[in-house]
Amino acid sequence: MNDHGHLKVIDLNEIERTTPDRWFNCTLSKVNDSLVRMGIFEGEFHWHHHDREDEFFFVVSGKLLLDLKERTVELLPGQGFTVPGGVEHRTRAVERTVVLMVEGDTVKPAGD
Repeated sequence: MNDHGHLKVIDLNEIERTTPDRWFNCTLSKVNDSLVRMGIFEGEFHWHHHDREDEFFFVVSGKLLLDLKERTVELLPGQGFTVPGGVEHRTRAVERTVVLMVEGDTVKPAGD
């Protein structure tokens, strides 16, 4: 876990600036039984689901497309969306997109 820990300043801009990867996912902090993660997305992730855990996405910069079986949700900076546990989904980003995610500490980032 790349946990930046408690009682420390977490600088999303610095992490984004120093991460050249098109796909990046790191844990910023654990809050009780949940993880706060930062993702950098560019391209398309595979379809997956999390059996029991919900997953919250919040766009910091860029544009995130969340594909669900019945529709696609477009999220712009300042917008968030929760995918309930068990719901098949995938993320897509045409441009480099920075996202905060909140999910249970039992979530496997690649899905179940």
